[in-house]
Order: sequence, then structure tokens, then C-alpha cells
Amino acid sequence: MASSVPGRRLVACLLNVSEARRKDLVEMVATAAVYNSKGQRREGTTVLNIFNDLDYNRSVITIVAGIDSVRESVLSACEAACGLIDMRSHTGAHPCMGAVDLIPIYPLGEAVGVEDCAEEAQAVAQGLTERVQGSSAFLFGWADQPLQRGLAQRRREMGWFSKTPDMHAIMADVGPPPQSRYGLTGVGAGPYVMNCNVTIDTQDLALGRRIATAIRESSPGGVPGVQVLALPHEGAVEIACNVESVRGSPPAGAGAEPEPWPAFSISGERYCHAPASLITARVGELAGQQGVGMKGTALVGFTPTQCRSLAERALSLGIGEFWKEQRRVGLHM
Repeated sequence: MASSVPGRRLVACLLNVSEARRKDLVEMVATAAVYNSKGQRREGTTVLNIFNDLDYNRSVITIVAGIDSVRESVLSACEAACGLIDMRSHTGAHPCMGAVDLIPIYPLGEAVGVEDCAEEAQAVAQGLTERVQGSSAFLFGWADQPLQRGLAQRRREMGWFSKTPDMHAIMADVGPPPQSRYGLTGVGAGPYVMNCNVTIDTQDLALGRRIATAIRESSPGGVPGVQVLALPHEGAVEIACNVESVRGSPPAGAGAEPEPWPAFSISGERYCHAPASLITARVGELAGQQGVGMKGTALVGFTPTQCRSLAERALSLGIGEFWKEQRRVGLHM
């Protein structure tokens, strides 16, 4: 995944904010990542995509920048989000704890290691709590030293999956005890995590949870790297998957899957991830056994390879607000 853009050591931040119904507000957060307080565009930074989910009231903003400049872009976006989003009035079907709910930082090429991203994530967590007084954060993945606990484990420990988490009982890793306005932000680093959501045509949440359990990495026969929730979504049930990149070659038997497992390297280490087609096929098979059909699959953002390729294109063209231009630019790709 080495970058072909000269002088760039690219990383991606898939910034999760707890707002989607006010599109103008979310775009203000994205714009803050690209432009400084004087309205000047930050060189070497682009926002590739904004994924809004109205039912979840959650947006994912894909920020790409060089490792040396990503911190300022992300912190500026976080400051904007914390000034615009008040968790005391937030509603949505997706679990969340913070106005800025999640800040994961991923390497996009051989020139940047996961350790580099972990250092930046730790600095972002510290910077957030300094710039936004009253904000607080927990660390996960490679940023959580020395334990390197995964996001799912850290969320369980913090009460993220609870409908009414007890903020007073939470011990943040950085900053004060969480306050009701800003909530709690997860900040971490690791190999790229893709988001793949498969919707089944039913309102039976219990069935959705059984399917989620069956494909979860920790279950016998589960899909490596897949962490999953079943959530009510627009009158149906969505199997919402975090697809983590796993070290090494595709698992034995992957050759029989709908398509090969995409692979890439970070600092000489080989990684791969389950393709969306495999997750869709597994969910479809399990749902079909219960007479339930499919409604569709959505990627939240991009695969690791797509993210790198689009970022290189956007930066080579000098486009900071790529989310506004991607259809027009895409016509000429």
C-alpha cells in the first residue's frame, strides 16, 4: 500500500460523530478538518467521504492526511463537533457515548507504521481534552499501551453497549470523568478497519442477533476479524460489522469464498480482510434458512485499498473537499 504521492506518508481517520440529521452541521465538522481558522486550506489533507445514517443519527467522516499533519486536522474537526453537538439531546438507534464517538487512525502505506498511528492517537486524545475542556477519552488498539485492548473490549468496559451508561462510574484514560454534554470519545490506532452493514428484511431483532453471533470472529465458524452488532434500522434489522484487518495470509479455505481476501502490507507485515461479498453471503445464507430475504449491503466509506487510491487522487488534484467532488472527478478516472 505504498503511496505514489511524493512526500506523503498517508494515514486515514474515520471520524465518527453523533449527528447525521443536520447535514449542514456535519459538513461544518468536515470542513474544519480541511480549512484552518483563517479559511486557508490545509495542504496535504482531504475529506474523502461523509457517510450519514439518519436512523442511527451518526456520521462517519473519512479524513486522510500525512502522518505529520493529521493531528491538527482531526483536532480541528473534533473541536467543531464538540461545539455543535450536545449529547444531552441526542437520540438515535446506534449505541454511542460521545459527541465525537470514535477517532480511529489507520496507516495507508508502507511508509507509516501502526506504531506511528498509535503515537498520533495518544496525542489526539490528549489534545482533545486540552482544547475542549470537559471532554474525556479512552484508548483502544495499539494506542492502548501496553495492553492493546481491542475496541469491542474497551467499549464493554466503558458501558458503550448499555442504553443508559453510568457516566459517573467511568474512569477515562485521558481527561476528567465524562460530562453529559460531550460524553466519552474512543481514540485508537491499528490496521485499517472496514465497516460493512448488511440489512435483512425482517424486524425480528432476536434473529438478527443470532446471525450476528454466528458470524462474529469469536464464534466457532465465525469470520476472522469481524465484530458485529444487530440493530433495528429503518423498519428492518441491520447486521452492522466492523471488519478488522488480520495479520498474515487469508485463512485456510478462503479460496472457496465469493472473492479473494484483499491483502496489503504495513511496515513489511502482510494483512488481509474479509471481503464484503463473503459477509453478505454468510448473512444471506443464515437469514435464508429462516425464510428471511436480504435488503442490501452498504460499505461505510471504503476498503483500505480504495481509501488509499482515492486519497492519492484527491491530493494529486489538490482537492480538499473530495466528498463534494468525487462523482464529478470519478467520471474522469
